[in-house]
Amino acid sequence: MKRKTILEEARRQDFRCDVLVIGGGATGLGAAVDAACRGYKTLLLEQHDFAKATSSRSTKLVHGGVRYLAQGDVQMVIGALHERGRMRQNAPHLVKDMRFIIGNYRWWEQAFYTIGLTCYDVLAGRLGLGRSLPLLKKTVKKEIPGIKHEGLRGGVVYHDGQFDDARMAITLAQTLVDHGGLCLNYVKVVGLNKDENGKLCSVEAVDQLSGEHYTVRAKLFINATGVFVDDIMQMDAPEVRKKIRPSQGVHLIVDSKFLGGNSALMIPKTKDGRVLFGVPWHGKVVLGTTDTPLDEETLEPRALDSEIDFILDQAGQYLEQKPTRADVLSVFAGLRPLAAPTDSDGKKTKEISRNHKIYKSPSGLLTITGGKWTTYREMAEDAINIGMEMAGLPRKECVTKHLKVHGYARPTDDTSWNYVYGSDVARLKQLEQEVPEYAKPLHPHYSFTGAHVAWAVREEMAETVEDVLARRVRALFLDARAAMEMAPKVAAIMARETGKSDDWQYHQVHDFVELAKGYVL
Repeated sequence: MKRKTILEEARRQDFRCDVLVIGGGATGLGAAVDAACRGYKTLLLEQHDFAKATSSRSTKLVHGGVRYLAQGDVQMVIGALHERGRMRQNAPHLVKDMRFIIGNYRWWEQAFYTIGLTCYDVLAGRLGLGRSLPLLKKTVKKEIPGIKHEGLRGGVVYHDGQFDDARMAITLAQTLVDHGGLCLNYVKVVGLNKDENGKLCSVEAVDQLSGEHYTVRAKLFINATGVFVDDIMQMDAPEVRKKIRPSQGVHLIVDSKFLGGNSALMIPKTKDGRVLFGVPWHGKVVLGTTDTPLDEETLEPRALDSEIDFILDQAGQYLEQKPTRADVLSVFAGLRPLAAPTDSDGKKTKEISRNHKIYKSPSGLLTITGGKWTTYREMAEDAINIGMEMAGLPRKECVTKHLKVHGYARPTDDTSWNYVYGSDVARLKQLEQEVPEYAKPLHPHYSFTGAHVAWAVREEMAETVEDVLARRVRALFLDARAAMEMAPKVAAIMARETGKSDDWQYHQVHDFVELAKGYVL
């Protein structure tokens, strides 16, 4: 899957398709996969790289939403739990069953959380991942040695999913191509064209790498640009009211010693009423998250000092060893594309529904907002069901409930980085044999190799050092300082693969290091 090859195919088709999806995050990729699998000629355009924004900056959970159950949003929880089960079945190499433990420090907590989480299990039905059970104090300490011991009475364990969000996005892009669709990163939609009846007929797009201009014609136009959906909607109708209220969520990456085991920690209620997680992820721990309303959208949001201090303070109250700023290996922020309430702008973001919303404009633009990674497939199904009626496309049934994604493979005991590639691992290892230099690690403390970089260029449409280190091998999100040290090697391998110049390498390393500084405290 090379960008050059896909661009040539799009040209051959004269940039005409049945379904044009704008946006290469979870929602857009899901919609494009759904459309392509129904047999529609599909093209997806992304202004930067796939999952550049929100979809690579999550808490890495595939979950029903325990706190939404507490809020009484039972239907949303049921839907999300069923989608969680489908993600686990369709992408078992990427979605893992994770044991989450709630430490109990008050006499009533164990019974309270056991009953609530048993309801959570019941709602999942046959797609459940495991039973929720009360735990003895010694068992909690064994599973999470780093949990605060003082006052600990016991705990409750429940099961949810854990995954790698950006890798799932790249996998969906590959799945799209496997099923005859096309996707292009670094192509930005800059204008919408309408016919004499005021209906959309094409879009104007600009290649951000070459500057080339394209006119793309389609029958159905889907706006799935996350926190940027208002930009496209106002391009279509300048007078339209904004549909998104962005909320920033911050995550800190720390060493695995702070938990000390393979189970995740769930803190059910922080001082702002949210839950806080400590989740094992690629040998580190993700601590988060926050919920801070923002007034504007950006591709590179930055954590506020108050958010960082909040996470460290709240996590420190439940851990034996309190993490400090010096312990943070990487800090990243993401913007949730929450569907703004239509009648009460005073709502707190944690109270705004995570249900998705679909808007149909008179011009024929279909916009989908809200939702979360877990429900990406369901959102896509809804969008295409509505869209095919809008555009007069031949009616075809959705087939993604049981669609195995690219690289589908049963999980293995492999704890190295390779497991995220599923059935493609054999080809990766073959690449290391063909070019022995590519078998060398990029950094002494991590299992990323030159083969992973070459693979990202050859098979995953990586165009920049950032694409590789942020979203193909996740080094930037795991350890920003180490990622900066890897950058020169990555640039050299990419240049070797693509024939880029020394000057290109220099600028790529410089740009990446400047970006990575924002992930370091």
